Amino acid sequence: MGSRALFLSLVVWLSAVVQLQAEDPYLFFTWKVTYGTISPLGVPQQGILINGQFPGPNINSTTNNNIVVNVFNHLDEPFLLTWMGVQHRKNSWQDGVLGTNCPIPPGQNYTYRFQVKDQIGSYIYYPTTAMHRAAGGFGGLRVNSRLLIPVPYADPEDDYTVLIGDWYTKSHNTLKKFLDSGRSLGRADGVLINGKSAKGHGKDKPLFTMKPGKTYKYRICNVGLKNSLNFRIQGHPMNLVEMEGSHTVQNTYDSLDVHVGQCFSVLVTADKEPKQYYMVASTRFTKRVLTGKGIITYTNAKRGSPSPVIAEAPVGWAWSLNQFRSFRWNLTASAARPNPQGSYHYGRINITRTIKLANSASRVKGKLRYAINGVSHVNPTTPLKLAEYYRVADKVFKYDRIRDELPATGTGKVTLAPNVVNQPFRNFVEIILENHENSLQSWHLAGYSFFAVAIEPGKWSPERRKNYNLLDAVSRHTIQVFPKSYAAILLTFDNAGMWNLRSELTENRYLGQQLYISVLSPARSLRDEYNIPDNTLLCGIVKNLPKPPPYTI
Repeated sequence: MGSRALFLSLVVWLSAVVQLQAEDPYLFFTWKVTYGTISPLGVPQQGILINGQFPGPNINSTTNNNIVVNVFNHLDEPFLLTWMGVQHRKNSWQDGVLGTNCPIPPGQNYTYRFQVKDQIGSYIYYPTTAMHRAAGGFGGLRVNSRLLIPVPYADPEDDYTVLIGDWYTKSHNTLKKFLDSGRSLGRADGVLINGKSAKGHGKDKPLFTMKPGKTYKYRICNVGLKNSLNFRIQGHPMNLVEMEGSHTVQNTYDSLDVHVGQCFSVLVTADKEPKQYYMVASTRFTKRVLTGKGIITYTNAKRGSPSPVIAEAPVGWAWSLNQFRSFRWNLTASAARPNPQGSYHYGRINITRTIKLANSASRVKGKLRYAINGVSHVNPTTPLKLAEYYRVADKVFKYDRIRDELPATGTGKVTLAPNVVNQPFRNFVEIILENHENSLQSWHLAGYSFFAVAIEPGKWSPERRKNYNLLDAVSRHTIQVFPKSYAAILLTFDNAGMWNLRSELTENRYLGQQLYISVLSPARSLRDEYNIPDNTLLCGIVKNLPKPPPYTI
């Protein structure tokens, strides 16, 4: 080999070594999804377990980690998991919803590969197929800050995940039959905290332990199906520090309203009498209040059960609205990157498009359906993203069935079809979410975080922009909309892919209250979006089609 060839070989080898050393760490998981009998409210029922656990395992990661989860489906029906709040930069292939992925058939497996790129915070995963979420299969996913990035509080003594949610004792199959027949789910039967509810008979095991004088971090997420929950800990105020990937101004709260799909991180100091205390989650905006309890104990706790006296949750949604208004982005704190959060001045960017969306409930041929702007989404047998990538979208769905303006009131017409909005790449967009119904709504946008600049009573008009918080609105991925109210969010659509905007109320989503936003890069370049993974499951009309030419730099 000549000296030049030897030199070039050495350069290639050194480049490979540097790249290998610089690659972010990998976390590998193998999950077996099975049925199992569970009795969280004392009634035996079929649950969905991951590696025998209900709730599922907690994923503990750090910013930029690569997460590899090999999911084996041992159920008797197709199954998918979504990683709610993970942005999957350039990689909607891993989002785990029916608009992007073919479900995992019974007896088969699929390996998710994604990176928690430039993210920190508290998130959840859960099933998106059928009504599986009503049987379990959910869990926590935390993304810790890298050691070189300071966080705006001292390291806690320990870090706990608290999964709260309403629960039905009827099986997921029965609940699915209700919805398929045009019925509503009805009222929940109880509330769980980490899959349990303390009975208060002196035999309950504590969920968490605290040392006197130490401060602990609690990540509180609502994994339920429909009910907003008020969370509180007996005698212990909570210092809010993070919300769905953003550090917040550290206000102190006696209780927090956590709407479906939302996550909050709080600091709690063990500075009270050393004994046992209840953590409590109770339903909001319901005629009959359901309450779930879990026990926290001090290491030097005296014998005996927690006090049965539990502070009641607030009443009415005005209190909850005022609490939302108190949430502020911590402008001086660094999140996943070294630069402060407040260095991104979203309030100075010109809006290029305003999309107004309104949720509705109606009956189609006697059956209950939920819609957005008069379109009730139906999942085609070919996932939307696959149809788009294989360039057969015209055979599967039609873009822009809904307009940016709300449909005329009083028409009542509902169309059942795939609901896909075409959104130009890198535009800064305002989305208005109007709720004309008498019940609260909770929305989630996959692939992004947005600035929640307003929630206000009444209908939106351009004059309402003067009330926007254009300085320190929290960047997050969910937002609630109170009855007869609206919410306004701002974001840049800079993440190419097919992204799900959905109601987090499971009944609403299942019966059509969702849409997809197609964000295509004109360049069709690897700089903007990854190629389809080699292990992608194919179904529908693309199953036997030749793979399109790959994207290049």
